[in-house]
Amino acid sequence: MKIALAKQMHEIDDTAVNDLGLPELSLMESAGHRVAQAAENFLNGVHEKSICILAGSGNNGGDALTAARYLSNMGAKIKIFLVGNKNHRTDSLNVQIRILRGMNLEIQQLETDRAWEKLQVTLRFTDAIIDGILGTGFSGEIRPSALRLIRMINSLSKPVISIDIPSGVEADTGFVGEDAVQADCTISLGLPKICHFICPGANHVGKLLIDDIGIPQKLLSGDIHQTLLDDKLAVTFLPVRPREVHKGSCGKILVVAGSRGMTGAACLSSMSALKVGAGLVTLAIPESLNDLYEVKLTEVMTISLAENKLGIIGGKKAAETLIELSANFDAVLIGPGLGREKETLELVKKIFLEIDRPLILDADAIFAFNGNGGDLKNCRQIPILTPHLGELAALLNISVEELRRSLVETVRNAAKDFRAIIVAKSECTVIAYPNGEIFISPIGNSGMATAGSGDVLAGAIAGLMKLTPFAPLAGVYLHGTAGNISAEENSEGLTASDIMRNLPQAVKKLRELQKNN
Repeated sequence: MKIALAKQMHEIDDTAVNDLGLPELSLMESAGHRVAQAAENFLNGVHEKSICILAGSGNNGGDALTAARYLSNMGAKIKIFLVGNKNHRTDSLNVQIRILRGMNLEIQQLETDRAWEKLQVTLRFTDAIIDGILGTGFSGEIRPSALRLIRMINSLSKPVISIDIPSGVEADTGFVGEDAVQADCTISLGLPKICHFICPGANHVGKLLIDDIGIPQKLLSGDIHQTLLDDKLAVTFLPVRPREVHKGSCGKILVVAGSRGMTGAACLSSMSALKVGAGLVTLAIPESLNDLYEVKLTEVMTISLAENKLGIIGGKKAAETLIELSANFDAVLIGPGLGREKETLELVKKIFLEIDRPLILDADAIFAFNGNGGDLKNCRQIPILTPHLGELAALLNISVEELRRSLVETVRNAAKDFRAIIVAKSECTVIAYPNGEIFISPIGNSGMATAGSGDVLAGAIAGLMKLTPFAPLAGVYLHGTAGNISAEENSEGLTASDIMRNLPQAVKKLRELQKNN
């Protein structure tokens, strides 16, 4: 499923109306009907229930007023309040107002103290609220009357159903300024929007429903470069494993990781590569730590590297060893727990330029390029970067707050500028390709915010590099699925080892989806 920017959704609506001849009022009718049905389901029926309709001056408000008519016909007791400039009302909104007045439904404009007092009384006794105040066109500051209304809604403990997006949330960024409606349910019209998945906006959405409201599918699947990573897409990621495969044909992966005090990252990443199906995984680690890894790891092979300090790799000899070794592997993962010693970072930059194999850079390997992100373009193949937002912000020399303010577009631009695939880890994962394509994965849970979770993801992506051309996407999907399985077992107490352990179960679940698809 595509994810639309506000401008793209507006263009889709315009094309449907002006080129295909689908009347705007017809789309509004479908939207209002769907909102009313959603309210009926969410509230376990609406007959004899009091529902307060709050509508702005745009077509989002028109959808709310259309829903009011359907809800009234279902037997609900409807109270309607309008906010915003009367002179800015759309033609379609005015049509809905005329219809409702013809039905003798009372409509209050919130412009006098008396009207606001009446709203306060209505809200106190209402059973639910329909939020049609602000739509996808909103950005920046909220006008005082709308802000007052939003804060009034949030001060109550009433079920709230928002139309398209919770009022006060920016559609393209998920940014929330002064405040935003805290919805219990949001009905996205046409396509989902970025704010439904990116925080803080995503925290205001509640249960997300998506309805095409009759817009032709050819418009909804057109020239849009944001895609939702869901089960339907994931079934295409992992080809069936042929009967005649052997360990050498399933992927030979070299992992360069670990240092004194951070040995766990190397174990998690290398084992995760095996857990998703790689045939052979070799871990290159500091020479003095080799005996420790020989005990900790059974299935992963190890190679000792020359050290510049005890437990820290670095220097010309280690670099030459890795460059020579890499020719025997299908992909190379560099970075988990590697450390940030000067000599280590210099080694990373040297082998990055020399190795002619698919590279996955995680953690400290990404740190090596801080201040010199442009050097990433010099890789012999398109590299895959797996930063969390702090690491990505440092690479871009901006604050995390700046990055979050426009996360999707910033990651998209970085992938283009660095000629890299960027897997940006946050409350959802944003995967950006150098051609501008974006994939957003909401799969996972807050319990996955635990030490080592990113090492498991990096290892999973590396382990899939020989098995599928969609390794970054498949890795993110399997990692999130394994995290959800782990959360069912251990709730917020899950660990990275739990996620790693459940990777095979995630693969099994994906295989079952493929069979049933």
